[in-house]
Amino acid sequence: MIIMPIIDLLVLPEVTFYFKKDMFPGKVLTSENEGEDLLFLMLKTEKDKSLLESADIYPVGASGVIESIDGEGNVRIRVKERVAISDFENHEGELSATASILPEVADIEAEEEKKLFDKLKKDMMRFAQGFQWGMWARGYILHWKNLNEVGCAVAGYFNMTWEEKYAVMETASRRQRCEMIMAAVYEMMEMHKVGEEAESAQKENYESAYRESALKKQIDFLQKQLDEMHPENISDVRRFEKKLEESGMNEEARKEADKVLNRMKQEGKDGHEYGLLYDYLDFVTSLSWKTEEMGPVDLAEAEAILDEDHYGLKKVKERIIQQIAVMMLNKKQTGSILLFVGAPGTGKTSIGQSIARALKRSYVRISLGGIRDEAEIRGHRRTYVGAMPGRIMEGMKRSGAMNPVMVLDEVDKLAKDYGGDPASALLEVLDPEQNHTFTDHYMNVPYDLSNVFFVCTANTTDTIPEPLLNRMEVINFPGYTPLEKMQIARKHLLPGAMSAMGLKAQNLKVTDSALEKIIEEYTAESGVRGLKKQVDTLCRTAAVKLVKGEQKSLTVSERKVQEFLGNPTIYHDKVPKTTVPGIVTGLAWTSAGGEVLFVETSLIKGNGDVQVTGQLGDVMKESVQIAITLVKSLYPKETAKMDKQDLHIHVPAGAVPKDGPSAGITMVTALASLVTGKKVRPDIAMTGEVSLRGNVMPIGGLPEKLMAAQRAGVHTVLIPRENVKDLEDVAEEVKEKLEIVPVKKISQVLNFVFEQTLEKHEQNQIE
Repeated sequence: MIIMPIIDLLVLPEVTFYFKKDMFPGKVLTSENEGEDLLFLMLKTEKDKSLLESADIYPVGASGVIESIDGEGNVRIRVKERVAISDFENHEGELSATASILPEVADIEAEEEKKLFDKLKKDMMRFAQGFQWGMWARGYILHWKNLNEVGCAVAGYFNMTWEEKYAVMETASRRQRCEMIMAAVYEMMEMHKVGEEAESAQKENYESAYRESALKKQIDFLQKQLDEMHPENISDVRRFEKKLEESGMNEEARKEADKVLNRMKQEGKDGHEYGLLYDYLDFVTSLSWKTEEMGPVDLAEAEAILDEDHYGLKKVKERIIQQIAVMMLNKKQTGSILLFVGAPGTGKTSIGQSIARALKRSYVRISLGGIRDEAEIRGHRRTYVGAMPGRIMEGMKRSGAMNPVMVLDEVDKLAKDYGGDPASALLEVLDPEQNHTFTDHYMNVPYDLSNVFFVCTANTTDTIPEPLLNRMEVINFPGYTPLEKMQIARKHLLPGAMSAMGLKAQNLKVTDSALEKIIEEYTAESGVRGLKKQVDTLCRTAAVKLVKGEQKSLTVSERKVQEFLGNPTIYHDKVPKTTVPGIVTGLAWTSAGGEVLFVETSLIKGNGDVQVTGQLGDVMKESVQIAITLVKSLYPKETAKMDKQDLHIHVPAGAVPKDGPSAGITMVTALASLVTGKKVRPDIAMTGEVSLRGNVMPIGGLPEKLMAAQRAGVHTVLIPRENVKDLEDVAEEVKEKLEIVPVKKISQVLNFVFEQTLEKHEQNQIE
């Protein structure tokens, strides 16, 4: 069997073809080949014979027989039937395949088919009379014996794509094939009539449909010609057609986009929906739809990038490198969704940029703070006026890729109202099992988010809904120690500020002692955002002095800091040198980091009432009630007089709201000190929740609290025993300056603080 690959040629049964010998490159046919079977393979695209693969061939072909070969090698072939192609193989240009006969569906009577054929011949002969070649065409038409010959003979003149021609051949229904051939022929004739003044047009619906189709195709053809001649003036429709062809959209998305494009064509530029349709197509064609393979990542280089951009954060960087390593092994986006939790200015957001740089990916940041409407995440349906896509898909458009590093900033600041719950909408986005078919309401088609490297940030996990929190792995960002802040200021903040202000290294020098003073007296935070502002201010002041010509170079020492920054603006609480019964130093965690707080208690003549001041929240007020109950049970004699006295508990500063259970042991100790008259050393601080049974329970934010204690001059800190494991997250320079005492029961706390009398530790008095 001889195999003949062809393209853009309609081949139908019951038709005889004449092929020149050029159609058989590399093969010389002689009379010996007469009577030999021949197999037509329909190629999808033009391709070199030696490179053909099974994917390049349509599943339906045709078989024929070689009837004759003349002396010049030209071949006469009679097509017999349609066949199904299988088991295709290509051995260096030698093709082989299995062909199975496909039966025809005889769903049209021979007499009806002949009537259609005779009418078509008559119409074509009448059509040909108006042309110079009409007499030649008339003789050609008279020799046709069936509709298949008509289709094959004039297929080259049809305004049909190769796919449309193949569809004619692929159909098994004779009726359907007849209708397709007749439609193409009549459409061809109508296209030639466009531009001429029509004679009395017939009213039949099918002729009107043929004419409309012909007009549209001719307009499209002319428009394409104009677009090629003047690319700068390409029409909106043509531009979107080209974008859709190149987009690589999935089948469902392409179907929706084509539907909108067809509506846009019908609407016209003056239509009232044209702008909405344009915006939709512009958005979906601006998205990346092609999945990119994950390229190699050098872990050593990734570590270097993280170290270059951020000082410290050792555990955070280790976890990020682990995630990248797992992705490299799996060759795809895998692993947990990371949630970075920490105080403002600790580098949560900026480390996302470093991850993108390490992975050589696009970076996009989406701020979620204050979002109340679910549509901000999922988008608005296009039926609404002013509809727009959600922030997730807007971010994907900005990134220009399907695999960016996307930072969802401030997930703890999401809110909800009548517009829905945006946190619930994020459940699908951050679930690897679902986000490969994320559907934005505006787009109304699924989009694959499974290749996105999601990073979320928050200041606290308290306000994040539990279902959303469970989808993420929490990674805590500890506050920076003064030593770390010094390194960050020296390596990152100061060079960046000098570059932004146009200062050179020879223009400005800042001593280490000056930076230490700025950190100590002008900032009060766990992060370095406030420190950056002060460094920027210093550089701006230096710029003014240099421009005025006061000096050609400046050196900022410790004693000159006030000249550049003004008076110190931050007051850090310091433990007092002396104390009285009823006052105890506690530790608290805020969104800005750790702070010391003083619980002050007093008894005055009254009726046993309890007054609490200092803007305490409900949880802290409950700690007060627990503390009173515990102290009464521990010191029944000393507290008997409390029935005739009013108790006042105050926690400065009064203007700052406070809440949480971690001041429980501080409350108990302050009340015990008050009723027993025993003083508690002011350089002893404590943190821990207390239960009614007197158990000391674990708390959060221990690294930040210990840093605040060290900064305030505390020497000894009592912590819950269950928090001992958290000490590994505390900087060594902090632990070296503190005596840390783990406790399990409130009795241990009271025994420790009351035995450590102030007189016994006068050498530890705070300066």
